Amino acid sequence: MLPGTPMPLHIFEERYKEMVGEAIAANTEFGIVQAGERGVLNIGCSVVVEKVLERYDDGRMDIVVRGHRRFEIMMLDEEKDFLRASVQFFDDNEDDPEPSAEMKAMAIAGLNALRNAGGSEDIVVPDHRDKQLSFRVAWFITDLSLRQAVLAMRSETERLRHINAFLPEYIARVRRTTHAHKVAPRNGHGMTKIGEKDSE
Repeated sequence: MLPGTPMPLHIFEERYKEMVGEAIAANTEFGIVQAGERGVLNIGCSVVVEKVLERYDDGRMDIVVRGHRRFEIMMLDEEKDFLRASVQFFDDNEDDPEPSAEMKAMAIAGLNALRNAGGSEDIVVPDHRDKQLSFRVAWFITDLSLRQAVLAMRSETERLRHINAFLPEYIARVRRTTHAHKVAPRNGHGMTKIGEKDSE
């Protein structure tokens, strides 16, 4: 998750039914962190439940959450079925300089190029005046390492610089993937036939 960005979630595991149920009942936020082979990363983002779309008889639910505050995990608590943690919330450095107009324009141009290269059709170009433009742009980049790096940075200028350096190669990869999907013949099972010729 990134601050200010929305995400639909289907809650079905018992532990998360409990956690989200508590958050809804108390009107509080809960945290989302990236998990890997070595466990959870220590930088995450809290979310608030904006809307409950549907509740099912077995306790499952469809919800929409929105990213709220970034945090660093200080200590984990595993007493319950779901992880709890002591966290320290953080924001950008107070002396962070305003990003240049050129830097913002480059990020928006990169997002337009990503959409034209075959990125998500849901890409919406944000307002260049958005104080957290970097998060709005990064949300449409599916690379988790990029999102995690951006999440941890405490400077809007640093985030935009990182995104602008990342986008050209990422866009090229998306363009190659999109082109391959368009031209590759398929055999009906998601595999491409290579080296076959029609017999006469």
